[in-house]
Amino acid sequence: MKVNAKIGAVEKESAEILVFYLYEDVRIMGESLACCNKALYHGISELIKKKEFVAKLNKTMVLPTYGKIPAKRILLVGLGKKQDVTIDKIRQAAGATASAVRDLGINEGTAVMDSIDISASLSEWCQAYVEGVRLALYKFQKYKHVPPEELQELKIFTLLFTQKNDLTTVRNAVTCGEIIADAVSFTRDLINTPSRDKTPAIIADHAVKMAKEQGMQCKVMSLPELKKLGMGGLLGVAQGSVQPPKFIILDYNARTKNQDTLVFIGKGITFDSGGICLKQAKDMDLMKSDMSGAAAVMGAMMAVSKMNVPLHIIGLMPCTENMPSGSALKPGDIIQFSSGKTAEIANTDAEGRLILADALAYAENYHPQAVIDLATLTGSCVVALGTVVTGMMGNNEALKKRVQAAGEKSWERVWELPLWEEYQEQIKSDIADIKNVGGPHGGAITAACFLSKFAEKYPWVHLDIAGTSWCEKNGAYTQKGASGVGVRLLVQLARNWTKFLRGNSL
Repeated sequence: MKVNAKIGAVEKESAEILVFYLYEDVRIMGESLACCNKALYHGISELIKKKEFVAKLNKTMVLPTYGKIPAKRILLVGLGKKQDVTIDKIRQAAGATASAVRDLGINEGTAVMDSIDISASLSEWCQAYVEGVRLALYKFQKYKHVPPEELQELKIFTLLFTQKNDLTTVRNAVTCGEIIADAVSFTRDLINTPSRDKTPAIIADHAVKMAKEQGMQCKVMSLPELKKLGMGGLLGVAQGSVQPPKFIILDYNARTKNQDTLVFIGKGITFDSGGICLKQAKDMDLMKSDMSGAAAVMGAMMAVSKMNVPLHIIGLMPCTENMPSGSALKPGDIIQFSSGKTAEIANTDAEGRLILADALAYAENYHPQAVIDLATLTGSCVVALGTVVTGMMGNNEALKKRVQAAGEKSWERVWELPLWEEYQEQIKSDIADIKNVGGPHGGAITAACFLSKFAEKYPWVHLDIAGTSWCEKNGAYTQKGASGVGVRLLVQLARNWTKFLRGNSL
């Protein structure tokens, strides 16, 4: 779908559908809507007066115009109470708009943007609006036959400004919104794809293709190199699968000088059976999503490259399956990582931290200013925080604050869990340096404690996205299935980074 922006007059707009936004607690109509209301013999104000339309968030109502104005229909969309409006509620309302227009079988729509009154920068809320419109239209239908008569597609969406706003600012915001939404959709596609069609080798092929298209460097390490580097975590998890592991490196702005280096690491378990400690059959099909961290890193790398963010950014994605077989890791085994540390395997279903450990150790090669890892790591995090917010832990207060700020801005919010020394006691092993589980309590925290042993030489934040990476039902701009969480947060963090650099080193 193409998003356009223009300046024009509502009374002259011959649109298929004209969209207006209203606040629940604001009774005074804007000039443009008042003009339409008058032409429709005050029909809109009567609906509001009789409470036939109450402008609660994401509520919609379609009205025919009967030729009284050039537009064929009017769509009213609620924003809720004005005092409660946020940029994400604008994103949600945009998603509700796109879905409503599409479901009417209309392929073009025009939104009167002046009817959105919000005390935020024009650039920020316009970007969020475009994100909401495009993300709401996402569908994963690669494997589904849809009859032609059921295909409904919104092809063109116009942002209409009746005032002389800065269209250059708006169009830049539209471009950013489209880039981010496309990156999130790419990420959702990758996560929703069945595991047989996204083996580590296939994901590596996606990365190579992306790098070529976006002007990045890409290196894919296979078994010989992994063995040479001593990546015992990745190799150990992979040894139960017939699919060979891959360690994927995307390098954006590799030749840049005098720029900070950020490293994004994503867990890439393309299918997690639990290994020898086999999971229950119920919901095991969802374990195709255990590579959501790696997918988010790929999506974020795609977006920052298209935006020409002035930073050096590395994406590290250790990818493998975790399968049960005669060659699989067994409880009680001891593995050695590339850092030299050893770990006792107490549970083969705690495999994500094993492959991340090698990636975290490898990140030292870049002497980074910050490292962020994303992983669908623990069910414990879902128990603690549910599916609304991502768990955050780390070793640097300034970096955690930056990540939290980026999460608030992008509305991919994070909540900090403690990473105190007392929790480290739970992962001590009698026969190795550490063990890969810490007992029945505080699982999300002890998993992060394990990772912290490999991230001691740089500022680091761990994001446990186990609860936020998958949607059980449709939302205003999300659909049942992969959410693509992490892309917007990482992109916002990177875009914000230069604003913090002067006098705010980590």
